[in-house]
Amino acid sequence: MATVDFYEKPGCIGNAKQKALLQTAGHIVRTHNLLTEAWTPEQLRPFFGTLPVSQWFNPTAPPIKAGAVHPEQVSVDQALALMVKQPILIRRPLLRVKDCYAVGFDLSAVDAWIGLAPSSDLTQDVETCPSNL
Repeated sequence: MATVDFYEKPGCIGNAKQKALLQTAGHIVRTHNLLTEAWTPEQLRPFFGTLPVSQWFNPTAPPIKAGAVHPEQVSVDQALALMVKQPILIRRPLLRVKDCYAVGFDLSAVDAWIGLAPSSDLTQDVETCPSNL
């Protein structure tokens, strides 16, 4: 079993489901508030790996929904600077296990990475905010 640093938006229903899936699988989950963490670009960058910059963003963040930020039009450096200033822009959750990092909660990817309980329904949607369905 793994010890998972889990960066969430407190009160997020999706993040609560994601943490429950990790705990059911026997993982130790250390929860951190994504919005109050003192981020630097160097700390954030590893979470995004080789994903396109547009996939680093939370599409339901108010600045994106209002059209103030266009994730497909920003560079790596611009994205990181925006996220340091406005952590609500960061796609959730951020996950770290030792020196391995991930963003989002793709069930199949998390299962392949650290494992989920055999009874886990890997077809459910635990990334989309229920209020946006």
